Amino acid sequence: MRFSTLFGETLRQVPSEAETPSHRLLLRAGMVAPLVAGIYSHLPLGRAVLRKIEQVIREEMDREGGQEIMMPSLLPIEVYQASGRDQSMADILFRVKDHRDRDFVLGPTHEEVTVELFKRNVRSYRDLPALIYQIASKFRDEPRPRGGLIRLRQFTMKDLYSFDADWEGLDVSYQKMFGAYQRIFDRCGVPTVPVLADSGAMGGKDTHEFIYLTDHGEDSCLFCPNCGYAANAEVAEFVKEPAHVDEAPKPVEEIDTPGLYTIAALSEHLGVPESRTCKAVFYSAAFAAEGAGSKKQGTTVQPVFVAIRGDMDVNEAKLRNVLGAAELRYMEEAEAMKAGFVAGSASAVGLGAEPGNNEQGTARMRVVADDLVTRERNLVAGANKLDKHLLNVNFGRDWEADIVADIALAKEGYRCANCGTPMDLRRGIEMGQVFKLGTWFAEAMGATFLDREGKPQPVVMGSYGIGTERLLAAVVEANHDEAGIVWPRSLAPYDVHMVAIHPDKPDVREVAERLYEELSDAGIPVLYDDRDETPGVKFNDADLLGMPLRVTVSPRNLEKGVVELKGRTAGESRTAPVGDAVGAVREALRV
Repeated sequence: MRFSTLFGETLRQVPSEAETPSHRLLLRAGMVAPLVAGIYSHLPLGRAVLRKIEQVIREEMDREGGQEIMMPSLLPIEVYQASGRDQSMADILFRVKDHRDRDFVLGPTHEEVTVELFKRNVRSYRDLPALIYQIASKFRDEPRPRGGLIRLRQFTMKDLYSFDADWEGLDVSYQKMFGAYQRIFDRCGVPTVPVLADSGAMGGKDTHEFIYLTDHGEDSCLFCPNCGYAANAEVAEFVKEPAHVDEAPKPVEEIDTPGLYTIAALSEHLGVPESRTCKAVFYSAAFAAEGAGSKKQGTTVQPVFVAIRGDMDVNEAKLRNVLGAAELRYMEEAEAMKAGFVAGSASAVGLGAEPGNNEQGTARMRVVADDLVTRERNLVAGANKLDKHLLNVNFGRDWEADIVADIALAKEGYRCANCGTPMDLRRGIEMGQVFKLGTWFAEAMGATFLDREGKPQPVVMGSYGIGTERLLAAVVEANHDEAGIVWPRSLAPYDVHMVAIHPDKPDVREVAERLYEELSDAGIPVLYDDRDETPGVKFNDADLLGMPLRVTVSPRNLEKGVVELKGRTAGESRTAPVGDAVGAVREALRV
C-alpha cells in the first residue's frame, strides 16, 4: 500500500474527545473515525488489524470444534418475548417497525436465535455436543458510550453457543472455551486475568470475565494476594464481621438531628463510627409479570427500601439478583419523597403500609436488608420524621425485612472470604465473558432433545462472547509508548513501513520502487511512504502507526549502497546492502 493513496490521515493533535491512550492513538493513527457517540467507522488500517484479530479468534474457535455460521441482526421481537428478555434487556434494545407495523429489534446478542436453530436442527443426544459461532454486528442502546471502542452502541462480537446433553458436557465445553480465550488474548498481546462475574440479563449459573488490568478500565475487581481469589466487585464475597454484636439491646430513643441528612454528618455529630448507623437507600424495581409479553404495562414496579450498615455501599448487581428484578433504578431524593420516604431520616422501623404514588403498579414496598446489618446491635437509624433519628435500633425487635441477603459491595482492604487476607482492588477492561447458561433458555423456549431412553430433555447451554473492537482497543492499551502504537507482529496492518526520504530524487525513487515490488512479491506486506513530506513527519508517522520494522531509503544511505532497518522498539538502527535488503528484512522480522 502506498501511503499517498491510503484512505484516512494521521493527526498531529490529540482529539479533544479522546479519553484513553487507545482512543487517542486509534484516532490519531487514522484507524477509526467516529460518526456519533458509540458508533465508529473502521478505516483501512484499523480494518486490517480487526481482520487479523478475527482470524485469531476463528482459529481458536475452530480448534475446539466450533462451526461458524451467520445469523441475522434484524430479529422479530417474538424471539425475545419467548425468553422474557424483551423486558430484562428493555433498556438496551434498539426497536424498529416494518411497514406492516410489526415489531423488530436489532440483535444485542443471539441466544434466542441459536435456540431456534437448535430446535430446527437437533433431534437426539447423538447430535450433541454442538458448538456454533459467528462474528457479527451487535446493537445495544448504551446510555453512556465511553472509552472510544470500549463501550459502543454498534460493535462486532464473536459469540459462540454450546449445546450439551447434560451439565457434565457443559463443563467440558466451558473449559474448552476458557482455554481458547486464554490463548486468544495471549496471541493478541493482551494479558488477562479470569475473574468471577455477574451473569446479569444473560441468566445462568456460573460465569467468568477475562480482565485486562488497567487504570483506564471501567470494571472494578477484587484480588486476594494469598489464595488467588479473583472476582468482579459486582459479585465479590468477603468476610463480614459485626462490629457491635456483643451488646445487649437498649431501649429505643428518638433524638433531634436538624440538618443531618448524610451518614457522615450524623456520625460526626453523634461521635459514633459509621458502622454504628443503619443507612437507608431507595430503589425502584421492575418485575416481569407472568404472561406479560413485551407490553410495558405488563411489568410491576415496586419501591424497594434497602437497609445496610452505614459504612458500606449497596451492590446493585447483587440486589437485582436477590430481588429477581428485570430492572433496578436508584431513586433520587425527590422521587423517594414522592414514594413516601423521608429522605435523610428514613429507616425500616414502622414500615408496613404501602408508600404513596406508584406509577406502574400497586405492589407493596419490599424491605431488603444486608445480612450484616441484621446482626448489629443498637444502631442509629432514621425515625421516618424530618430531622429526627432513633438510637438503639435492633433488627427483629424494632424492624423486619422481606429479604435478608448479602447485598454489600466489596471494597479495597475487605478480607477474602476464602482465607481472610485483605484484598486488593484493581480496575480493568472486560475482554470477554463465558457463561454457563444451563437449561434456562431451553425451558423458556421449549428446546429439547431425545435422550438415550427416547425421553425429551432440555438442552444445557453455554454462551461465550468477545468484542473485537474492544479487543483492538486493549491491544493498543497494552502495546504503545509515548511515540505511538507498537503492534505485535501477528496483528500489525503491515510488517514493514518503508520510508523514502526525498522520493523526488531519481535514485531514491528507483531503489524504493524496486524494493517495494520485491518485498511485495516475497509476500511481505509493506506500507510505502512515498509522500512528499519532511523526514520528521514521515518518521513520526512511522512511530505512530507502529509497524514492526521501518526500512528507510535515503540519499545519504544510497551513497553507501545501503538501506536502514530499525525495529519499532529498537534503540539503534542497522544497515543492509541494497542488494540484500529483502533477505535482511526477512531476518529482521524473524527476530
